[in-house]
Amino acid sequence: MRFVLAIVAFVVAAVMIVAGIAQRTVFAPPSRVEAAATVSGDPRYLVIDGSALNAHPGQQTLTVADAPQGVKPVVAYGRTADVKAWLGDQKYVAIRYQKATGGLATKSVTPKQAASASGNDSSKPAASATPTPAPSATAGATSGSATTPTAGPNPAGSDLWLEEFDGQDAQVTRMNIPDDVSVIVASDGQKAAPSRVTVTWPVDSSTPWAFPLIIGGLILLVIGIALYLWGLYTHRRSRGPRRKSGPKMPKLPKAPKYKPTAMIETTPRGRRSTRRARVILPVALAGALALTGCTAGTDAATPSKTSTPLATEAPDSADQMPPAVTVPQLERIVKRISDSATEADSKASADLAKARFTGPALQLRQANYAIRAKKTDEPALPAIPASPIVLSLPQATDSWPRTVAAVIESPKDAKGNAQAPIALTMVQKSPRDNYQVEYAISLEPKAKVPNLAPASIGSAVVPPDSKLLALAPEKVSAAYGDVLMNGDKSQYANLFSAEGDTLRTQVGADWKAKQKAAVPATASLAFTTGPGPGTDVAMATNDSGAIVWTDLQESQVLKVVEAGAEVSAGATAAALSGVATSKTGIQSDFGYQLAFYVPPAGSDAKITLLGFAQGMVSAKQIP
Repeated sequence: MRFVLAIVAFVVAAVMIVAGIAQRTVFAPPSRVEAAATVSGDPRYLVIDGSALNAHPGQQTLTVADAPQGVKPVVAYGRTADVKAWLGDQKYVAIRYQKATGGLATKSVTPKQAASASGNDSSKPAASATPTPAPSATAGATSGSATTPTAGPNPAGSDLWLEEFDGQDAQVTRMNIPDDVSVIVASDGQKAAPSRVTVTWPVDSSTPWAFPLIIGGLILLVIGIALYLWGLYTHRRSRGPRRKSGPKMPKLPKAPKYKPTAMIETTPRGRRSTRRARVILPVALAGALALTGCTAGTDAATPSKTSTPLATEAPDSADQMPPAVTVPQLERIVKRISDSATEADSKASADLAKARFTGPALQLRQANYAIRAKKTDEPALPAIPASPIVLSLPQATDSWPRTVAAVIESPKDAKGNAQAPIALTMVQKSPRDNYQVEYAISLEPKAKVPNLAPASIGSAVVPPDSKLLALAPEKVSAAYGDVLMNGDKSQYANLFSAEGDTLRTQVGADWKAKQKAAVPATASLAFTTGPGPGTDVAMATNDSGAIVWTDLQESQVLKVVEAGAEVSAGATAAALSGVATSKTGIQSDFGYQLAFYVPPAGSDAKITLLGFAQGMVSAKQIP
């Protein structure tokens, strides 16, 4: 018997070991699933829909190949609506997933703008809104003569993308994006995009039974060996000499089986049996009722209807506008702005500054460069730090222009003193434009920023003429200018808080009075203020108020009032006007970039200055 058990153990062990090894080798599942497509026609842009990338669970790996020689491929992804807005009138190839075949399907897409511009002729390339014409690898032929299509925009370096890869990094990229995000694949906008696209997803290739089968088979193998050795040892011992046994004992006779006769009753009869049956019946009924839950009393067991309050429906997420940028996207944008500003500041180049500055911020930087070119001791404007971002406030919108505000902590100066954080207000005018700084201010030391919406939700832009605030955004700069001119006598003085307002101390009514008193009798000094050329930007706070960025300009006119007298322009005004002295007068214009907290209408709170940036922006000799 032991030999039989050993053989069975050997067979089962062999089957288990072979099955375990086969699961890891012959029958091992694939480690990934793959879908590929080859695009024909040399299109300049490929768009892979997010649903195609999410056809299988797990992280997606995108591989692009067959790019034009000498051109670096570009792979970027963003919200599907943003990708299509960036493409605009450009033709592209849409790539989707086919469940039936398990592969990728391609479809050429011609936007309505491109179709109407080309007269629905697909052989003619669509015109681009921004780039200049350049030779393209996709030149078509019309009437036997070669034509050069208009170059398309280059997606590299766009602030619109959530993430971007180029060069070697673009050939194999790993991502994990949702359905509402799409991937754009291109080269430089002039030559064709890579024509081979492959998407792979990881597959669970684990074999949980392989190891237990192998271990179990080895254990059975050891048991079989032990049984075999035991049986062999027992068999050898049983082969020794045996003593002869004596005569066998006779078998005992079997006792007769008991058989009841008909004279014995097997079932009791009579009154006693009836009584016993009567006792058994109620007990059985009681047990049955207990098992059925007393179904006889259905009326008492039926539950009564109770009123249940209706749950309030949550707002549909589809109605919520997405934030203009994500936090990682904003960090990348601020880093690019910081690098661009550093280069422009180091070279004092107004042309370089135009790449990332606009409006009042550009005006102040251009003037500072011009002053520093002739006045070496003129301090430079505060640098734009790259990080860390301590506050992010994107606009919740899916259209353009888009506004984003950020507060960046400034590093300590050369002497180790703390510097005020820099608050940036950035505007993206169109999908293909990058964000430009419209306001760059330094926060006040005691500034208290009100509660704002989280960066993942974004804030709404308040209209300039809104009546829901204590003062409409378009009127804030003029009202504050009047306060700087007249101080407490201003009709708007009670609307603004003087606490922590260092600008009022520097250039307010008291300072202006001292400047006028210092002017000799041969000249006069006059101040005028008014709204600047910048755009008023207001973004809502959680208390129904708003943060308002506005531009204020102040003119100082130093005029000669006595014949033969002359006035000195000063070093700064002379650097901008080119005139050191004048017998008529000098007009100096100062720009003030301002950020205020404006409370809601009906609130007892006052308008608070959160920060500012100021400097001379122009100077000229008056006739």
